Amino acid sequence: MCGLLGNEMMVGQEIRKYLRQIEEEGSQTALHDFYNLCFDRFFRIAFYYLHTEEWAQEVILDVFLKIWECRESLHHITDPEDYFFITIKNASLNYLEKEQRWKDVAKGALGGSVISVESPEDILVSEELFAFYVKALDRLPERCREVFVRVREEKQSYAEVAKDLGISINTVDVQLQKAVRRMRDMLSRYMDGTEE
Repeated sequence: MCGLLGNEMMVGQEIRKYLRQIEEEGSQTALHDFYNLCFDRFFRIAFYYLHTEEWAQEVILDVFLKIWECRESLHHITDPEDYFFITIKNASLNYLEKEQRWKDVAKGALGGSVISVESPEDILVSEELFAFYVKALDRLPERCREVFVRVREEKQSYAEVAKDLGISINTVDVQLQKAVRRMRDMLSRYMDGTEE
Protein backbone atom coordinates (compact mmCIF):
# COMPACT_ATOMS: atom_id res chain seq x y z
CA MET A 1 0.00 0.00 0.00
CA CYS A 2 2.85 2.34 0.87
CA GLY A 3 4.28 1.80 -2.62
CA LEU A 4 0.97 2.73 -4.21
CA LEU A 5 0.71 5.97 -2.27
CA GLY A 6 4.36 6.73 -2.97
CA ASN A 7 3.79 6.30 -6.71
CA GLU A 8 0.69 8.53 -6.56
CA MET A 9 2.60 11.20 -4.61
CA MET A 10 5.42 11.12 -7.17
CA VAL A 11 2.95 11.64 -10.02
CA GLY A 12 1.31 14.49 -8.07
CA GLN A 13 4.71 16.11 -7.50
CA GLU A 14 5.59 15.70 -11.17
CA ILE A 15 2.31 17.35 -12.21
CA ARG A 16 2.94 20.30 -9.87
CA LYS A 17 6.51 20.62 -11.19
CA TYR A 18 5.29 20.73 -14.81
CA LEU A 19 2.53 23.22 -14.00
CA ARG A 20 5.08 25.45 -12.22
CA GLN A 21 7.46 25.29 -15.22
CA ILE A 22 4.62 26.01 -17.65
CA GLU A 23 3.56 29.04 -15.60
CA GLU A 24 6.91 30.48 -14.50
CA GLU A 25 9.08 29.65 -17.52
CA GLY A 26 6.46 29.40 -20.28
CA SER A 27 8.06 26.02 -20.96
CA GLN A 28 6.56 24.16 -23.94
CA THR A 29 8.74 21.19 -23.01
CA ALA A 30 7.01 21.03 -19.60
CA LEU A 31 3.62 21.25 -21.35
CA HIS A 32 4.64 18.36 -23.62
CA ASP A 33 5.83 16.28 -20.63
CA PHE A 34 2.61 17.12 -18.74
CA TYR A 35 0.61 16.05 -21.82
CA ASN A 36 2.46 12.71 -21.99
CA LEU A 37 1.98 12.09 -18.27
CA CYS A 38 -1.74 12.92 -18.15
CA PHE A 39 -3.17 12.26 -21.60
CA ASP A 40 -4.38 8.70 -20.92
CA ARG A 41 -6.16 9.67 -17.73
CA PHE A 42 -7.69 12.83 -19.23
CA PHE A 43 -8.81 10.87 -22.29
CA ARG A 44 -10.48 8.23 -20.10
CA ILE A 45 -12.49 10.94 -18.30
CA ALA A 46 -13.58 12.62 -21.55
CA PHE A 47 -14.44 9.29 -23.18
CA TYR A 48 -16.64 8.35 -20.20
CA TYR A 49 -18.87 11.32 -20.96
CA LEU A 50 -18.59 11.43 -24.75
CA HIS A 51 -18.36 7.74 -25.76
CA THR A 52 -16.56 8.79 -28.94
CA GLU A 53 -12.77 8.68 -29.33
CA GLU A 54 -12.64 11.57 -31.79
CA TRP A 55 -14.71 13.86 -29.55
CA ALA A 56 -12.69 12.89 -26.45
CA GLN A 57 -9.44 13.72 -28.25
CA GLU A 58 -10.84 17.08 -29.37
CA VAL A 59 -11.87 17.93 -25.81
CA ILE A 60 -8.48 16.94 -24.38
CA LEU A 61 -6.60 18.98 -26.98
CA ASP A 62 -8.83 21.97 -26.15
CA VAL A 63 -8.10 21.52 -22.44
CA PHE A 64 -4.33 21.44 -23.05
CA LEU A 65 -4.64 24.51 -25.28
CA LYS A 66 -6.50 26.35 -22.50
CA ILE A 67 -3.83 25.30 -19.97
CA TRP A 68 -1.23 26.93 -22.23
CA GLU A 69 -3.34 30.05 -22.88
CA CYS A 70 -4.08 30.53 -19.15
CA ARG A 71 -0.62 29.52 -17.92
CA GLU A 72 -0.14 32.71 -15.86
CA SER A 73 -2.88 31.61 -13.45
CA LEU A 74 -1.90 27.95 -12.94
CA HIS A 75 -0.68 28.69 -9.40
CA HIS A 76 -4.33 29.02 -8.34
CA ILE A 77 -4.79 25.24 -8.80
CA THR A 78 -4.54 23.76 -5.28
CA ASP A 79 -5.66 20.20 -6.11
CA PRO A 80 -4.70 19.33 -9.71
CA GLU A 81 -6.46 15.93 -9.57
CA ASP A 82 -9.87 17.43 -8.74
CA TYR A 83 -9.30 20.54 -10.85
CA PHE A 84 -8.55 18.65 -14.06
CA PHE A 85 -11.28 16.08 -13.46
CA ILE A 86 -13.86 18.88 -13.17
CA THR A 87 -12.35 20.84 -16.08
CA ILE A 88 -12.48 17.83 -18.41
CA LYS A 89 -15.94 16.81 -17.21
CA ASN A 90 -17.27 20.33 -17.87
CA ALA A 91 -15.52 20.59 -21.25
CA SER A 92 -17.00 17.20 -22.21
CA LEU A 93 -20.51 18.18 -21.11
CA ASN A 94 -20.22 21.48 -23.01
CA TYR A 95 -19.12 19.56 -26.10
CA LEU A 96 -22.08 17.18 -25.69
CA GLU A 97 -24.45 20.11 -25.30
CA LYS A 98 -23.15 21.62 -28.53
CA GLU A 99 -23.53 18.27 -30.34
CA GLN A 100 -27.01 17.81 -28.82
CA ARG A 101 -28.11 21.20 -30.16
CA TRP A 102 -27.20 20.02 -33.65
CA LYS A 103 -29.10 16.76 -33.10
CA ASP A 104 -32.12 18.66 -31.74
CA VAL A 105 -32.17 20.90 -34.80
CA ALA A 106 -32.06 17.81 -37.03
CA LYS A 107 -34.69 15.95 -34.95
CA GLY A 108 -36.89 19.06 -34.84
CA ALA A 109 -36.92 19.05 -38.61
CA LEU A 110 -38.03 15.41 -38.50
CA GLY A 111 -40.51 15.86 -35.63
CA GLY A 112 -38.56 13.64 -33.18
CA SER A 113 -37.84 14.16 -29.48
CA VAL A 114 -35.15 13.17 -26.99
CA ILE A 115 -36.06 11.50 -23.68
CA SER A 116 -33.58 11.12 -20.82
CA VAL A 117 -33.96 7.88 -18.86
CA GLU A 118 -31.43 8.61 -16.08
CA SER A 119 -32.47 10.55 -13.00
CA PRO A 120 -30.15 13.31 -11.69
CA GLU A 121 -29.38 11.06 -8.67
CA ASP A 122 -28.33 8.18 -10.95
CA ILE A 123 -26.10 10.50 -12.95
CA LEU A 124 -24.48 11.92 -9.80
CA VAL A 125 -23.79 8.46 -8.35
CA SER A 126 -22.33 7.15 -11.60
CA GLU A 127 -20.11 10.27 -11.98
CA GLU A 128 -18.87 9.91 -8.40
CA LEU A 129 -18.09 6.23 -8.95
CA PHE A 130 -16.33 7.01 -12.20
CA ALA A 131 -14.21 9.70 -10.51
CA PHE A 132 -13.21 7.14 -7.90
CA TYR A 133 -12.52 4.54 -10.61
CA VAL A 134 -10.08 6.93 -12.32
CA LYS A 135 -8.32 7.59 -8.99
CA ALA A 136 -8.13 3.87 -8.19
CA LEU A 137 -6.75 3.12 -11.64
CA ASP A 138 -4.03 5.74 -11.15
CA ARG A 139 -3.00 4.06 -7.91
CA LEU A 140 -2.20 0.76 -9.62
CA PRO A 141 1.44 -0.01 -10.43
CA GLU A 142 2.21 1.00 -14.03
CA ARG A 143 2.39 -2.52 -15.54
CA CYS A 144 -0.76 -3.60 -13.66
CA ARG A 145 -2.64 -0.54 -14.90
CA GLU A 146 -1.46 -1.00 -18.48
CA VAL A 147 -2.59 -4.64 -18.58
CA PHE A 148 -5.94 -3.80 -16.91
CA VAL A 149 -6.70 -0.95 -19.35
CA ARG A 150 -5.73 -2.98 -22.42
CA VAL A 151 -7.77 -6.06 -21.43
CA ARG A 152 -10.77 -4.49 -19.67
CA GLU A 153 -11.19 -1.16 -21.46
CA GLU A 154 -9.63 -1.69 -24.87
CA LYS A 155 -10.87 -5.32 -25.06
CA GLN A 156 -7.51 -6.67 -26.26
CA SER A 157 -6.87 -10.40 -25.98
CA TYR A 158 -4.28 -11.75 -23.52
CA ALA A 159 -2.17 -12.79 -26.54
CA GLU A 160 -2.25 -9.26 -28.04
CA VAL A 161 -1.27 -7.68 -24.72
CA ALA A 162 1.50 -10.22 -24.15
CA LYS A 163 2.92 -9.59 -27.62
CA ASP A 164 2.70 -5.75 -27.36
CA LEU A 165 4.31 -5.65 -23.90
CA GLY A 166 6.84 -8.42 -24.52
CA ILE A 167 5.60 -10.56 -21.62
CA SER A 168 4.08 -14.03 -21.34
CA ILE A 169 0.33 -14.68 -21.42
CA ASN A 170 0.69 -16.03 -17.88
CA THR A 171 2.20 -12.69 -16.75
CA VAL A 172 -0.72 -10.85 -18.37
CA ASP A 173 -3.13 -13.03 -16.37
CA VAL A 174 -1.19 -12.53 -13.11
CA GLN A 175 -1.04 -8.73 -13.61
CA LEU A 176 -4.74 -8.56 -14.50
CA GLN A 177 -5.75 -10.60 -11.42
CA LYS A 178 -3.56 -8.37 -9.24
CA ALA A 179 -5.17 -5.24 -10.76
CA VAL A 180 -8.69 -6.61 -10.30
CA ARG A 181 -7.98 -7.53 -6.65
CA ARG A 182 -6.59 -4.09 -5.88
CA MET A 183 -9.41 -2.30 -7.68
CA ARG A 184 -11.99 -4.44 -5.85
CA ASP A 185 -10.26 -3.74 -2.52
CA MET A 186 -10.18 0.02 -3.16
CA LEU A 187 -13.81 -0.01 -4.30
CA SER A 188 -14.98 -1.89 -1.20
CA ARG A 189 -13.12 0.60 1.04
CA TYR A 190 -14.71 3.43 -0.94
CA MET A 191 -18.18 1.92 -0.44
CA ASP A 192 -17.49 1.48 3.29
CA GLY A 193 -16.41 5.12 3.51
CA THR A 194 -12.87 4.26 4.60
CA GLU A 195 -11.19 5.37 1.33
CA GLU A 196 -10.08 8.99 1.09
